[in-house]
Amino acid sequence: MPTNDDGVNAALRALASDRRRVILEWLREPKRHFRPQVDGDLVADGVCGVLIAEKLGVSQPTVSEHLKILSQAGLLKSKRVRQWTFYKRDEAQIAKVKRAIIANI
Repeated sequence: MPTNDDGVNAALRALASDRRRVILEWLREPKRHFRPQVDGDLVADGVCGVLIAEKLGVSQPTVSEHLKILSQAGLLKSKRVRQWTFYKRDEAQIAKVKRAIIANI
């Protein structure tokens, strides 16, 4: 996140989408919301973008755009495992965004 205001604005824009908010909600408890993966641990490594697209009922390019926006806003971290990209919440950045929003209202 470049600056505090830029980070808050990017996070708010990312959270403007119902789909992106539900992705963040699912990733809070990945074992509850996603089936087991062949590669990577749901909690330690994150959830494969393919599983997120499948659960959301959208194409891979569509979910990739949502995940990119969430990542650029600092709300998600990504990790490559073999040919797959796994996503998990960046709890430290989410906490910073929450504090910044509260401080500005």
